Amino acid sequence: MKPASSAQRRATQQYKPSMPDDNQTVIPRSFIDLFIPPGAHRPREPREVVAARYELCEDMAQMLTEHARMKLFELGVTEEDVLARVHQGLLVPGSVVAEDEARWVVCRLAELLDWPMPVARPVA
Repeated sequence: MKPASSAQRRATQQYKPSMPDDNQTVIPRSFIDLFIPPGAHRPREPREVVAARYELCEDMAQMLTEHARMKLFELGVTEEDVLARVHQGLLVPGSVVAEDEARWVVCRLAELLDWPMPVARPVA
């Protein structure tokens, strides 16, 4: 490979990506849909807010995988029961996630564990 010319080096140094690296997170449509009001086409929150909420929820789902596996073994219950218990835990007052985000976290957790998707249950 031929060394870069001084013009190529200058062009490389002057190149600035059109989007900052921190905006490269791909947010799944299933999560974006949580922020789109019925009848609307765009989220009600700016991308930065949606991205921050997504990262929180994704991290929570990832973090809960080992806990869920352990509860399945310890309690001797079904995968559906474990997911229902996790969902209830995410809905406690003062939780860092909203109700629809809690449902998304539980669905993502099921996906990560390769468990059946939970059936939507009414909140008691």
